[in-house]
Amino acid sequence: MSPMQLTREAFEAEALRWTVDVYRFALSMTRDEADAEDVVQDTYLRAFRSWRTFVAGSDCRRWLFTICRNVFVRSRERSRQCLPIEACDTDAVIADASAMAAWSDRAAEHFTTVDVTPAIYRAVSCVPEPFRSALVVVDLEDQSYEVAAERLGVPIGTVRSRLFRGRRLLQDQLRCHALDLGVVTPLFEQRLASA
Repeated sequence: MSPMQLTREAFEAEALRWTVDVYRFALSMTRDEADAEDVVQDTYLRAFRSWRTFVAGSDCRRWLFTICRNVFVRSRERSRQCLPIEACDTDAVIADASAMAAWSDRAAEHFTTVDVTPAIYRAVSCVPEPFRSALVVVDLEDQSYEVAAERLGVPIGTVRSRLFRGRRLLQDQLRCHALDLGVVTPLFEQRLASA
């Protein structure tokens, strides 16, 4: 039977045969019955939405397992991005947000009144080679990675790697300058480090 001859009803009948297996597979990943049920529900929802992509005659169980695994992985990625806030932590979160907003306003004022160009060039001169060359060509001279690779005689991947490390080193140098200006306070630094 070709994919075009497979009807929705035939697909549903085939997919629903594997519900128990899909549930067991989800449970083996989540180790929680309620979470496994959610994963199975989302798996079948996605499967029924994209039933036309299923090739008739192929292994439906395996196809559903692939969807199930993807659903599980995405659910874990989402849960890592969200942290539960306890009622007692709410005040701390609000205070931190207020501090960040105040710092942001103060930083904007400082950057409009202070010329940071000399500090940037001083900081760049403190970055060791070969990271400095990559910073100068790409960030200060505003050249593309391709141009930088050609001028420095290295592959583009090396340029990217050197830029990453160079920007980190530059950031450390500029952080000292920001502390001196009062744009960043030591207390704010501690909060960032502990976050």
